[in-house]
Amino acid sequence: MSRILIQGGVVVDTDPTPHATPATDLLVEDGVIAAVGPHLPAEGAEVIDARHHLVLPGFVDTHRHTWQSVLRSTAPYASLEEYLQAIVYGAAPRFRPEDVYAGDLAGALECLNSGITTLLDWSHIQRSPEHTDAALDALRDSGIRAVFGYAHPAPGRHRPDEVRRVRDAVGGRVAMTLAAWGPGIESIEDAEADWRLARDLGLRISVHVNGPGPITQLRDHGLLGPDTTYIHVNGVTDDEFKLMADSGGTASVSPILEAQMRLGRPEVDRLRAFGVRTSLGADAVTSVGGDMFGLMRAAFAFGRAGDPAISAADVLRMATIDGAAALGLDDRIGSLRPGKQADLLLLRTDTPNLVPLRDPITAVVTAADLSNVDTVLVAGEVVKRAGRLVHTDLRCAFDLVERTATYLAG
Repeated sequence: MSRILIQGGVVVDTDPTPHATPATDLLVEDGVIAAVGPHLPAEGAEVIDARHHLVLPGFVDTHRHTWQSVLRSTAPYASLEEYLQAIVYGAAPRFRPEDVYAGDLAGALECLNSGITTLLDWSHIQRSPEHTDAALDALRDSGIRAVFGYAHPAPGRHRPDEVRRVRDAVGGRVAMTLAAWGPGIESIEDAEADWRLARDLGLRISVHVNGPGPITQLRDHGLLGPDTTYIHVNGVTDDEFKLMADSGGTASVSPILEAQMRLGRPEVDRLRAFGVRTSLGADAVTSVGGDMFGLMRAAFAFGRAGDPAISAADVLRMATIDGAAALGLDDRIGSLRPGKQADLLLLRTDTPNLVPLRDPITAVVTAADLSNVDTVLVAGEVVKRAGRLVHTDLRCAFDLVERTATYLAG
């Protein structure tokens, strides 16, 4: 039995609500949280000194086009239409399977480096089965926990047999959802085929929604349900927010990208008002940064602009347990309850941006940054230690990314 004792930290849990407990130990056995409390036995365990650290559940990013990591910062001023033309219609057709591998590996390592231990990879680069397999291989090789969001190559171009193949191929730390184009992009008949396929295969559904109409169409065709996560939802009507809430649907908001691409005001406050469980995603690092700290600060700011009652604790839940719920994984990750997977991170607090530490929860949301991420574990495996990623060959991974970037630029 493998045992790790994380000793003497300030444990910040999210169950049932975010709260901090100082001078607390956390014991991991065979990748699972076994106990949380003071003075836990250290016999036979690797001890990680967590004094001057916060111990948190790993962050959960519920919407990211990970293959685009090799195109980082190439479209910071793009509107949605300009982004689609340059990246989705322009660059994507040039991607080879090895380029997809490089992008997904780089993106997953970026997530782990910043304390994101679970990622929904909304993958719309299925140019061939080999492209799909390259993305899956990269996610596995990175060490992250991932949900692979399979999107058909284009709206209306359905590949149900390939969806079934991928569903049978995932496992271990990599699960699957259906990344549906949805009625805002394709016909309602095509959307209905996707919803039926996903439910036949036991897959959750993740769909972009912007503006009024698509959620009503889904309601009219009997497709709403608790297995669906709606991305962005800028400009959705009050009635449609109520439909989401009543059906048990969840939301994923990308507040920085939505503001930057002028998609509309991020709907953090309205989603909260209607009781829709809300999570956070970076979306596209072609245009924005990829760490959770920026997302939390943006969600906090936009949320409080509309509802001053939104708290740092609300936003921390979005980044952890509510993100897990949007992926259907809140029984396994998102909090530090014994029996859950040991996906967690340690943030250094003896740093200029966190001294003095008055309120740990508020500090995580408003003051912490990437420089504080000291140690990260996924399923009890240390993937970052003492501020550095632990990967079999980081230099090789970076070389792959540089080669792909050079090829695409050429």
